[in-house]
Formats: sequence, structure tokens, C-alpha cells
Amino acid sequence: MKREKKVLAALLRVEKSHAPKDRIANDPVSLVHAFTDPLDREIVAVLASSLAFGNVTTIRAKIKDALARIGPRPARAVRDEAKLHEAMVGFIHRLFRGEDVARLLYGAGVVQREFGSIGAMVEKDFEATNDLRETLGLFHDRVRAAGKFPKNTNAKGARRGPSHLLPDPRAGSGVKRLLLLFRWMVRKDPGVDFAQWKLPTSALQIPVDVHVHRLGYNLGLTDRKTADWRTSEEITAALRTFDPFDPVRFDFPLCHLGISRRCPSKKDPVRCDGCGIQSACRHWA
Repeated sequence: MKREKKVLAALLRVEKSHAPKDRIANDPVSLVHAFTDPLDREIVAVLASSLAFGNVTTIRAKIKDALARIGPRPARAVRDEAKLHEAMVGFIHRLFRGEDVARLLYGAGVVQREFGSIGAMVEKDFEATNDLRETLGLFHDRVRAAGKFPKNTNAKGARRGPSHLLPDPRAGSGVKRLLLLFRWMVRKDPGVDFAQWKLPTSALQIPVDVHVHRLGYNLGLTDRKTADWRTSEEITAALRTFDPFDPVRFDFPLCHLGISRRCPSKKDPVRCDGCGIQSACRHWA
């Protein structure tokens, strides 16, 4: 119990010191906030979360590039498959090519029109399954099918971009970017998350990137060494003891603490000085 109190106190310090209003400008989600139409916002959220891979400055630049190619009304633009593919020619972000992004956005647009909104599909699937992982899996299946993603993208010699851009959560990976999308669209946090999709926040799972994984390990929220689905489940279960109704509440501040301080994987008096979690960190206990 004493250990849990230390961890909670550390999390609350991080939350207080990394207020969204001070960090939002450097987060990909700020680009989603530029859109007020709910359908446009869904498409941009899918784009921005899917490209959230790598250095945050580069991520934001690539999202802006893609948005400039698509135009000011994304939900309308993604209806025209040929024009969308043409607009994305030459786009590259790490493993992803323009054709991958065009398929993703076209598929998301098809789903949006079929169900009225992506959120309506997500809500329907969660109501039917009561399972976040399967809801994510159905999102993956429908968008890939509608977007005409190539099959057998995991076959030997196949290019990794298509499978990595929209991964299948059933395969065991952490699917950080899909979980990030759901956090943005489900949670209510003015200035950060939109509460546009009506799922219970208690069902959400924390997106585990390198920063959250390291901080989760240092805080003793997990002992796992890989940022896979089980690690995300484990960290979320630990955080649920502090806030059962909103277990991913600390995702934004933890991620930005990791980005800003580069939390090390071992005791480092210089880099750890003034860190908000030091009193609860396993390396300093």
C-alpha cells in the first residue's frame, strides 16, 4: 500500500506539471483540433494517429503535408479514390508511402459513409462484443477491406508499410497508434481528447510507446521488456487501481514527461534530477 501511494503521488505530480495547455502545441492531436466538423475530425484523427510514429516534430510535419495534399474538407476529399491516390503520390513517412495512406483514408471514408460515422461503427461493435480488442480488430478488418489494402502483407519479402500502418491487434502487437486514436475520440479532456465516440472510458487501454513503456517499467507498473499488447494490458491494469473509470488518464502527461526529460532506463543523477517520478522510481527506491 505504501508503494501504491508513492506511485499515485508521482503520477499526480506529473499530471500537474505537464498540463495539456502547456504541451498541446507539440502534440499531433492539436492538428485534429483545427477541424470542427465531426466527420472531418474523424478522418484527421485516423490520419494523425496512424502517422504518430517517430520524432514528434517530423510526425507533425508529415501530418501537415498529408492534410495540405487532401485539402480543407477531409471527409469529402476521401470519397474520391482516384484523386486521393493522385494527391498522395510522393508522400513518404518512415515505412509508409502515399499509396498506403491513401488506402487508409479511403477505407476510413467508406466505413464512415456506410455507418454514418466511424464512431457509430465503433459503438455498434463494442456494444456487440463488449471487448476493446475485438472492436479494434473489426475496425482494422473493415478499413483494410474497404481501402483495398494488399493481402498477405506479412508474407516474406512483402513491404512492411501496409501492415504496419494499420496493424491487427489480434496479432499481439501493442497497436499504440490505434489505442491512441481511441483515446482521442473516447475520453473527455477539453483541449486534448474529444469524447466524440460513446464508449466507456473504463474500457480504454493505454497506448504504450517507448516513453510510456520506460516510465511504466520504472514506476513498477510492469516488468515486461517489450511494448506489446500484454504490456499495455498490464500497465492499464495497474493504472486502473488509481482511476477505475479512466485508466488512461495519465497517458498524455506520462508521454510528454518521457519526451521532455528522456527518462533513462537506469539511475542517472543528472538526467533524473527534478524528475516527477523519482521518489517512486524502482531505480531510486
